[in-house]
Amino acid sequence: MLSVGGAGMMLLGGTLSFEVPHGPLSLPSLTPQVLWLLYLFIVLGVTAGKFFCPNLSAISTNLKLSHNVAVFSLTSPLHGVTFLAFGNGAPDVFSAVVAFSDPRTAGLAIGAVFGAGVFVTTVVAGGIALVKPFTAASRPFLRDIIFYMVSVFLTFVVLYFGRITLGGALGYLGLYVFYVFTVVLCTCIHRRQRGDGVAPPGPWEPELPANAEERESSGTHSGDYGEEYRPLLPSQESSLRILTNALRPLDYRKWRRKPWYWRVFKVFKVPVELLLLLTVPVVDPDKDDLNWKRPLNCLHLFTSPLLCILTLKSGAYGLYQIQGVFPVWGLISLVGFVLAFIIFITTSNEQPPKYHCVFAFLGFLASAMWINAAATELVNVLRTLGIIFQLSNTVLGLTLLAWGNSIGDTFSNLTMARQGYPRMAFSACFGGIIFNILVGVGLGCLLQMTSSQLVVKLEPDSLLVWILAGALGLSLVFSFVSVPAQCFQLGRAYGVCLILYYLAFLCVALLTEFKVIHLSAA
Repeated sequence: MLSVGGAGMMLLGGTLSFEVPHGPLSLPSLTPQVLWLLYLFIVLGVTAGKFFCPNLSAISTNLKLSHNVAVFSLTSPLHGVTFLAFGNGAPDVFSAVVAFSDPRTAGLAIGAVFGAGVFVTTVVAGGIALVKPFTAASRPFLRDIIFYMVSVFLTFVVLYFGRITLGGALGYLGLYVFYVFTVVLCTCIHRRQRGDGVAPPGPWEPELPANAEERESSGTHSGDYGEEYRPLLPSQESSLRILTNALRPLDYRKWRRKPWYWRVFKVFKVPVELLLLLTVPVVDPDKDDLNWKRPLNCLHLFTSPLLCILTLKSGAYGLYQIQGVFPVWGLISLVGFVLAFIIFITTSNEQPPKYHCVFAFLGFLASAMWINAAATELVNVLRTLGIIFQLSNTVLGLTLLAWGNSIGDTFSNLTMARQGYPRMAFSACFGGIIFNILVGVGLGCLLQMTSSQLVVKLEPDSLLVWILAGALGLSLVFSFVSVPAQCFQLGRAYGVCLILYYLAFLCVALLTEFKVIHLSAA
């Protein structure tokens, strides 16, 4: 028996059963689970924001994708529906993939995907209108909301029939590819119509503040690691000093300037940041040295592959014995050590090698495995809490999992709106959730098919699933009708209506979960 905070969990005949002790559950017995749940959200946020997204940006630069994506910079909605959506949506998609991999937690994924959709399209989109009233870009808005309505309708049909086939899963992924292609095509046509000359901001562009370029150019990926105090002249540093400086997740000068609540939050982030620094390389094209840290990057050749093999399939591949003698993790460690030694003796501390871009791919893979491991544990903890409190997977998905995974979208989009980019933030709201629902459901079901049959059952287990799907569809119809009716002028009244709608939906969902609202027997 495995003790979990005053409740017992054990395997009986290959099935999972849960024992709840007699009497009411005490708060101290549940505190470890709740704290661990909150910390997992911190792990997801730090990994996606400081390691996953920077490496994704570096990969786009090295693959020359900047001509299609980065060249539009902040003036194009394409950034919002591709890389920002990919970065913000990584925790959501990994959580959905993990949940869909087990039929017992599929309801958690459905609740999270739909719940996050309702939250982002009402609370986050409404918050943008409250923070910075603006004129929405008409054609991109209609394109995005139509694609999202099609995605929701497709999922509604899947739930109605209670199953999804291989063609359906591939259809989800194909629809997202078609969506991105449509965005690229529309953006290229619009730029060609404007011509090569400098034109005033069009309907697809945010109004840029006068100091936007300066503010953007001053940003870095490093954030907390003291890069603003680099000396003007480079100096020769020993490998040991470079390693210790690179592994320092705390800038003491910044620590003294920050308020107490920032320091408390930073204390919780330091352990996971240190582990990530040890196992995930980060390539930064904005730096002169591309963030090349010779001793640390050589160490990454040992730690990153080891991390990947030990987290893949819960370590099943890493612990496999080659001919019953030598473990796979031992072979990976040996190869990594040899590569690290060769690169260390053939490179210098001052100049990154020509193949340094390979570390971006390694960092992308390692950070993805971190996110996958955290998402797996997150789903397990939520399932445990659901059993303890006798809550359905759907309500856990539409509340805790949806809220936790939407933290990144909320902060990043509202920050962009405050800085003068409400159109880009609004575009990211819809681009991100289109990515989440299409890639999350499609890839999750596709991976489940590889380990089981080619038909995945997605049968709604309660009235709450239909209320959730209906609420999301109704919110999209409301925006689809009301935004053009306002001549795309989104003000505070629109934002207040969306937030009130979400509160009403949440009340109905919770009343349904606790059987206050239910279907009467015929």
